Amino acid sequence: MPTRSTAWAIAVALIFSQAFTPAGFGSERGNIVNRRSEGAAVEEASPHSEPTSGTHAASLLRSRHLAFLGADRWHAAGFRGQGIKVAILDSGFRGYRAFLGRALPEHVTVHSCRSDGNLEAKDSIHGILCGEVVHALAPDAELLFANWEPDRPDQFIEAVRWARGQGARVLSCSLIMPSWSDGEGGGPTHAALVELLTSHGGTADAVCFASAGNTAQRHWSGLFHDGAAHFHEWEQGRTENELSPWGNEPVSVELCWQAAGDYDLIVDDRTAHEEVARSLAQTERERVCAVARFQPRPSHDYDVRVRLAGGTPGMFHLVALGGYLQSTTSRGSIPFPADGPEVIAVGAVDAYGHRAPYSSCGPNSPWPKPDLVALVPFPTICRAQSFSGTSAASPQAAATAALWWSKYPNWAATQIRHALQASAHDLGPPGHDYETGYGLISLP
Repeated sequence: MPTRSTAWAIAVALIFSQAFTPAGFGSERGNIVNRRSEGAAVEEASPHSEPTSGTHAASLLRSRHLAFLGADRWHAAGFRGQGIKVAILDSGFRGYRAFLGRALPEHVTVHSCRSDGNLEAKDSIHGILCGEVVHALAPDAELLFANWEPDRPDQFIEAVRWARGQGARVLSCSLIMPSWSDGEGGGPTHAALVELLTSHGGTADAVCFASAGNTAQRHWSGLFHDGAAHFHEWEQGRTENELSPWGNEPVSVELCWQAAGDYDLIVDDRTAHEEVARSLAQTERERVCAVARFQPRPSHDYDVRVRLAGGTPGMFHLVALGGYLQSTTSRGSIPFPADGPEVIAVGAVDAYGHRAPYSSCGPNSPWPKPDLVALVPFPTICRAQSFSGTSAASPQAAATAALWWSKYPNWAATQIRHALQASAHDLGPPGHDYETGYGLISLP
């Protein structure tokens, strides 16, 4: 007799196999959508998927997806997210009005925290796709859209503050900003976020979801190992970590750590025998991150080096936005904001219940990470390709929370969080694991 997990995989495969083949699970290279905002500090977590066969096929796939999650039964019972406001925190809302009354509700409340006040500044529909997922699963929930500028964590916090002021009890963010954290769920931006998600009594009264990130294959974490000239050894005798840019877009290399020491981050052009980017230790202030950005040149090879500049060496995280690293570790690869214990991190699995190789893994904080996983891709009527990556996972979990709250409006945020965990389908070893968390989101 097949096990529960085996039976589940067979059922899902039968549901979806006739309609699409999940794409992008072997590697990101060649099919990643890496639209970084203006300074490479923010990354959308959405690899490409194979195109569907038009709107009719997408609608059919969506019906199957909702049925698999159990959302169709909840809708029929009258629980459709009514009375709940869900905030989409993103940067890609270009042309959102064209989708009102179709992929989105007829009305969406919007606010830009950018200096120019432009919600549609970035040429992307990433945030619209996230909103579409929520609207499909929780059609009576109200949607809020908010954006901010890259390298402005203060604006991100202001977006959260605005959403909470508008009455949002559910928030979803499918962007990653690795350098806004110490890599272990700490830092000033996390502290500000915790304050906004809790009531005056000190208990959480909102649930915040975030994509676990697509950085499992371009991240390294571990203890600093002192090598020649105090440079970190990635492997015995090797102090260079080869970096391969995806194309000619800017690359951002981001290092974060818990405050105990400080590090120099250096990127060298191995082909031209020159340094192209650096972020050196700063004696005037304590920091927990370093960012080095550069414009890659065609057919050039690059190396990343990390040097202890002072203090006590410890554990650090390194991630590349816009390229691959030769030496990587998937463990501990969940970036901000999902690495924080106050945020529910949502990873991605395919139709067979396998973690997508790019989907980031825990542990990253005192809270077990990731929290949950969701099935991707998600069928969309906004474009030819379905919506994939952990970007598509977070709004599914957020919409599920909205359904729970529409059924139990008096529940506390902790009860919603526990319900999501208890109803999740355990995919890996019994209990929580660092690849699929407590399991696949589902509705009982």
